Amino acid sequence: MMNLQNDRVWNAKWIGAGFTHVSFKAAAKPAPFFRKSFSFAGKEKQAEVFFCGLGWSELYLNGKKVGDSVLDPVVTQYDRRSRYVRYDVTKLLRKGENVFGVVLGNGWYDCSTNEVWHFDKASWLDYPKFIFELELDGKPALLSDASWKCLREDGPIRFNELRNGEFYDARRERDGWSAPGFKDTKWVPASIVPGPGGVLTEQTIPPCKVMARISPVQVFKSFDGAKIYDVGQNITGWAYIRVKGAAGAEIKLRYAENISSSKDQILQDNISSYIQSGETQTDRYTLKGGAPEEWEPRFTYHGFRYVEVSVTGEAEILGLEGCLVHTSFRSLTEFKSSDAILNKLFECTRWSFIDNFTGIPTDCPHREKNGWMGDALLAAETGLFLFDMASSYHDWEQTIADAQRPNGQLPGIVPTSGWGFNWGSSPAWDSAFILIPWYVYIYSGEKRILEENYEKMKRYIEFLGTMATGHIVGFGLGDWCHADISRITDVRVTSTGYYYADTVVMMKCAELLGFKDDARTFRTLAVEIKDAFNKMFYNGDGTYAKGEMTALACALYQRLCPATECAKTAAKLNEAVLANGCRTDFGILGAKYVPRALAGYGYAETAYRMITQPAFPGWADWVNHGATTLWETWSGDSSRNHIMFGDIAAWMMQYLAGIVPDEKHPGFSELTIRPFAPEDLDSLDVSYSIPGGKVKVNWKKKNGRFHLALTVPKGIPCRVYLPDGSCREQKAASAVYECGWKK
Repeated sequence: MMNLQNDRVWNAKWIGAGFTHVSFKAAAKPAPFFRKSFSFAGKEKQAEVFFCGLGWSELYLNGKKVGDSVLDPVVTQYDRRSRYVRYDVTKLLRKGENVFGVVLGNGWYDCSTNEVWHFDKASWLDYPKFIFELELDGKPALLSDASWKCLREDGPIRFNELRNGEFYDARRERDGWSAPGFKDTKWVPASIVPGPGGVLTEQTIPPCKVMARISPVQVFKSFDGAKIYDVGQNITGWAYIRVKGAAGAEIKLRYAENISSSKDQILQDNISSYIQSGETQTDRYTLKGGAPEEWEPRFTYHGFRYVEVSVTGEAEILGLEGCLVHTSFRSLTEFKSSDAILNKLFECTRWSFIDNFTGIPTDCPHREKNGWMGDALLAAETGLFLFDMASSYHDWEQTIADAQRPNGQLPGIVPTSGWGFNWGSSPAWDSAFILIPWYVYIYSGEKRILEENYEKMKRYIEFLGTMATGHIVGFGLGDWCHADISRITDVRVTSTGYYYADTVVMMKCAELLGFKDDARTFRTLAVEIKDAFNKMFYNGDGTYAKGEMTALACALYQRLCPATECAKTAAKLNEAVLANGCRTDFGILGAKYVPRALAGYGYAETAYRMITQPAFPGWADWVNHGATTLWETWSGDSSRNHIMFGDIAAWMMQYLAGIVPDEKHPGFSELTIRPFAPEDLDSLDVSYSIPGGKVKVNWKKKNGRFHLALTVPKGIPCRVYLPDGSCREQKAASAVYECGWKK
């Protein structure tokens, strides 16, 4: 096993409320509040806090919240690792008395909801707790211990659950509780408690924040008299409300992404099926009375477009906003084309990506919130094109390594309570552990993620070897969410495809990191897998398996097709797509393979037609039905905010803008620009920030000619391939090209 160690020495103790009688399954588990007063002489020049509060927490100093992050710290495999957050509080301390305050939410650490993934039975399950150290000029000055005071059960946050919601009673607020001068005589001493069991390492990824506040675009009246606010966009987060009314009046907020055709009822059936206890996506606020009151939740989040607000008692809703919450990574890309459908698809993908990254990549922000590895893998290149993702993926890969079993096996979701090692895992999902680090290396040039995970990545290949028969892997999930389950490609095709892809990447990693013997072993294994795959599935006429789009595209995309047969197989794929009216005939794996295989082998026009054709099943069909995010199924009968069909934005960047990631020049240290101009697309305007600066691609067709204005970072070599087949070396930072737009 990997030798896990803290990255700093801790002198503090883990402390908690000391609950002994509140059940993990209690209908109301109040959030505990803590405070500690101390005197500061004002001589020291640097003040830093090191703080981990599980599951989620907020830190206060002298009556104000420290920082603007939410949902901290990021969820991990708690029995192996927890993250602490470092705060610079130098400017917040004052001479004399100071008070630190802490509020703890359950988060992922203390899940009591009955659900199918068993987080309510996780090995780490325990009451919320925290560890805290204040250092002044690098020396310990204040530690968490039993001298802290605690408000155990009488605080205003009466209930908070990840998959249910938060209940808040403003009548129980304690004004000034985290400021000097507050009388805490009725508060009890905190209890020293066991830690979560893993190591503590610093959280280095960008935190989750409220990234935008969105005003409703419409308000409907429900069949039972409630108001339904439409924020116009499917988002992740919660609602902020401003209300006025009598003490004891209650505001109930229910969240959903769907609404009835009559606009008088929100629909939660598509997101509530796996939640077996409690209310689904529901917050409650009880007024204290008097002046207008403002509130938003702290320790839950929801996926929604619509908020149903009902009032019990005398109260008036003065205002509501949708709070967009996600990891605060830096945006890298701007995209605009002459095709409104294409633009909308790009935006839907961007929205689904941010909605599904709250510290970890998730499948959906409402029903599950789980770190499904397959979803993350399929969307990873889109993520790396759209946002600065290296540190976020590095953090999550560490959690995957923590979840891995000694025999190399991986679960389908990370983190996991223990669920997903049997049903839910698959090479098509687990390969996130190998391929995402490789993508990070290609897009950012950062190889530390490969160095740190290499031995465990190697162990996963060894595990797959134990699951293979004659180098064919036949277990796991396959081309998920196909519109016609009778046409799903044999899982042996896709699972073996990833076995091969993983082995090839491990060969390249071994070469890069200097493990020559490993590289030779992986090279030999890759040849054997490829031979076995073609012997088992190739029909000799250009087709694979039963000729499904996914089978053909898998052989091409994963480089399993022999070089002498690739043109034949690509032609067969193109014929299959055209014969189907360019409608999709695949699930989430084919959604990545097929457009890339077509474009990579000379049929980009067909790929573009498939992406933009308006009929069911297809991406544009979603847009024509009012989608603001990507859906889980082609029919839209389940979640309407999944990212697993989301490689489509990366396809647009790589093939339409022509910005080509190149493993020979990681981090875009040299650039290849190869734009494709489809017949029905008149213009494209894209900018993308690479490690060396910004790339700008602006092309348009005019009078039968192709015009390209290209700007690249100064000093980065750039080769430009134009639609007429010519190649140019760009010497200056900016250049303009003109040619015929067809060969």
